Amino acid sequence: MTAVPLLAIAGNWQMAAILILLERIGKATRNPPRDVMLSHAAKEIGYGWGFGVHEALDQCGALFGPLVVAAVLSFKGQYSSAFAILAIPAAVTLCMVMVARFLYPRPEEMEARTTNASTTGFPRIFWIYMAGAALVACGFADFQLIAFHFQKADAVGTAMIPVMYSIAMAVSGLGSLTFGRMFDRAGVRILIPLTVVSALFAPLVFLGHFWAALVGAAIWGLGMGVHESIIPAAVATMVPPERRPSAYGLFTGIYGIAWFLGSAVMGFLYDFRVAAVVVFCLVTQVAAIPVFVAVGRLASHEQSVSR
Repeated sequence: MTAVPLLAIAGNWQMAAILILLERIGKATRNPPRDVMLSHAAKEIGYGWGFGVHEALDQCGALFGPLVVAAVLSFKGQYSSAFAILAIPAAVTLCMVMVARFLYPRPEEMEARTTNASTTGFPRIFWIYMAGAALVACGFADFQLIAFHFQKADAVGTAMIPVMYSIAMAVSGLGSLTFGRMFDRAGVRILIPLTVVSALFAPLVFLGHFWAALVGAAIWGLGMGVHESIIPAAVATMVPPERRPSAYGLFTGIYGIAWFLGSAVMGFLYDFRVAAVVVFCLVTQVAAIPVFVAVGRLASHEQSVSR
């Protein structure tokens, strides 16, 4: 929360790079325990809805934060002022975290503990699901590459690229609420059609012109909503509360490594041929579908046995 506002006083690129690295380290350290606390808090309202509400609020910040920065830049014309103003939401965030710590010092107590759960490992369904999620992450392009392609191919005007991103974030927030509800009703099987639909972003953004790229950006945002809401929510249904801290840490680590490796491959393929990037995205994400089918069958079998 302090690294980004401190960019206001970064006097050189080396200091800026250190601050950005610290922000990424903070995010990587924060996300697993955050997901664990969300899983405890969302037990009564539904995991999909709880994670969906979180993602919707997160995307509100992704929408309004850049708008605030743009407004400051238009008024002051200096990035230092724009970064400095972000100290206000950072301070509010830290205050809210401290309030939450005071009101709910032990988030795990929000959820009744299971008495017959194993605490010495992860269930088989978790490992299979993690393989499918890693395939999805591997084939999901970063928006930086998409924006680079928009500009290089002249498919979208430079001024419209931030608008495309804003549309994607809006779809992500709205989609996470909708699909969160669907997850609570249909379970992990909902990932099968959503994976098929979100994979369509690749040919639209990399091969299409303006209107196809616009639809592709919206579908990319839909996929981002799935990544940030349903995919982590499903982990809570597979792992007992006692094992979730290490489960989310492991899951986030492997998920991030898969995304990094996929992004590196896409960068290499983009220099070779744009169509190769599209094929890579489609193949890796479609490969996750049979994995999610197997996870859905295992989940149904475990539910029938528990009854």
